[in-house]
Formats: sequence, C-alpha cells, structure tokens
Amino acid sequence: VQLQASGGGLVQPGGSLSLSCAASEHTFSNRHMGWFRQAPGKEREFVAAISWSGGRIYYADSVKGRFTVSRDNAKNTVYLEMNGLKPEDTAIYYCAALRETRNWGTTLQDDFGSWGQGTLVTVSS
Repeated sequence: VQLQASGGGLVQPGGSLSLSCAASEHTFSNRHMGWFRQAPGKEREFVAAISWSGGRIYYADSVKGRFTVSRDNAKNTVYLEMNGLKPEDTAIYYCAALRETRNWGTTLQDDFGSWGQGTLVTVSS
C-alpha cells in the first residue's frame, strides 16, 4: 500500500491542525496504521496508532490528551487531529502501516512499513 500524508503547515502555539494520510489501495482497510514524526536533528518517534477497525488506539505519552487519531476506511484515509500544539511538536509527520507479522502495541518504527512522504508541521509564533 502506498501512503501520502498531507495537511501540515505553520500554526501558532496552542493552535490546531488536522493531518490526513491517504492510501492507494482498498487493502488499507485491513491494516493497522501508525503516525510517526521526526523533528530536526532527532530520530523518528512514534505518535499514535489505530487498529484496522478503529476500535483500538494508543498514543505516545507526549501527545496523549492533545492528539486524536481516527480513520475512514471507505475513504482509505487515516487522520491525526492535533490540538494544543507546542513548539516541540514541530516535525515532519509520517503515516505507515503496521507490518502484518508485527504485534499490535508496538511503537518501533521498524515494525511499520509502506512509509509515505511526510508532511511538515511547524509550531511557532
């Protein structure tokens, strides 16, 4: 499956932004999905994951209570709603699919594949 993230931009601290990740195939609906981000000079880190049905979700502690992940399988799209943005949320955001041989609950980037091009989120006044 090919993935393309979009929706990034410049936002002030405390603001909100919605990201989308569009998949190229209908098989997307069978895949658990994840969001990651990579800040300048730092390693890529896990943000959130959502099961194929949308019924199970988990977040990194750093975004819990501020970010919401969801999906619409009819549109082959997963979303990341970001509220209360902080300067430390500045990063390139990526979506990826959990590899079918990996366990639900992982936060390791190597357990995810089909990485698409990311979208840049900049939080600054």
